[in-house]
Amino acid sequence: MAEPFKNLLNDTTVRTAARHLHRAWPGFDSTAFERQALKGLDALEMKARAMHIADALEATLPSDFDAAATLIEASLAPPLADESGIASQSGQAGLAGWVLWPVGEFVVRRGLAKPQRALAALHALTQRFTAEWAIRPFIHEHPELCWASLARWANDPSLHVRRLVSEGSRPRLPWGLQLKGLIKDPSPTLPLLRALQDDPSEYVRRSVANHLNDIAKDHPALVAEWVEKHLAGASKERQALLKQASRTLVKQGDARILKAWGLGQRLCGDASLTVSPKRVAVGDSLSLSVGLRSSSPRAQKLLIDYAVHHVKANGQVSAKVFKGWLLALEAHEEKLLNKRHSMRPISTRRYHAGRHEVDLRINGDIVACAAFDLRL
Repeated sequence: MAEPFKNLLNDTTVRTAARHLHRAWPGFDSTAFERQALKGLDALEMKARAMHIADALEATLPSDFDAAATLIEASLAPPLADESGIASQSGQAGLAGWVLWPVGEFVVRRGLAKPQRALAALHALTQRFTAEWAIRPFIHEHPELCWASLARWANDPSLHVRRLVSEGSRPRLPWGLQLKGLIKDPSPTLPLLRALQDDPSEYVRRSVANHLNDIAKDHPALVAEWVEKHLAGASKERQALLKQASRTLVKQGDARILKAWGLGQRLCGDASLTVSPKRVAVGDSLSLSVGLRSSSPRAQKLLIDYAVHHVKANGQVSAKVFKGWLLALEAHEEKLLNKRHSMRPISTRRYHAGRHEVDLRINGDIVACAAFDLRL
């Protein structure tokens, strides 16, 4: 069984932080820090552990924020040269990795009143872990300063700093403070994304793709226009970024996005969908069989997805789209496709007994339906 994610912040993490902070400042009270940080730590979940360790940092680091930030910077490991990011760990050279999540939280709590000094500290932290969560309160409270800083950082030599420009300003970053102003109007980030979409680092470009996909959830037309504009003559790297940025709209069958990717034509022919067995228990698998028959004299490029309409606790249904196939159906060709769909329990979905419908979607159009009964 995999180690629980929360254990990335553990007693070793705390003691390593104490050692490096004391190395940078002999006056740091390592004993008091460890006592407070370790008390009750094991009973907490991941984010709560980060906040608990940040409480201990607040109690033991210098009250003057500039002095505390200078001490933190002196305790850090050398900057990361590769894409390891949050996968890195503290070592003999200094602090890196997950321990810097609570350090970033400390910078937020004590540095919002001194944003320029705090941003300098986050610039250093993100090169050893990430400051994507810590920078968000500063964007909210000090937008003009942050947009000016992020514009400069888009040209920073460090790929981790450049990634922060995109990742830290995502409207809907997981685990992060929602930036409701950007959810409503994402225009402040668009110049940053334009500057980074052809970044030499795939690590940075992947963040840009995720940022655009965030925007697509609230402003689909904006992202459709972005893809239409930037796909023409795009390198294979930019094409990969735009495809990743399009994933939500592709699943939704957005007509402009599908057309941009050459998937705008309706199926010329017939399609059928069969599911078996007709009664499935949670934990079992469902077999999907798709039959295609072309009546076209030319090949057709087809994006084939399917949606399962899950029954909710109140009896209503919620559709979840799953990826199927991307293929070329030749002129007058007949093809049979098969896929297994697992009904195993997962943490993000709770199953409820009842009749579940499945629909087949080809280039965004629903072309066939089937159903099965789920039992607990």
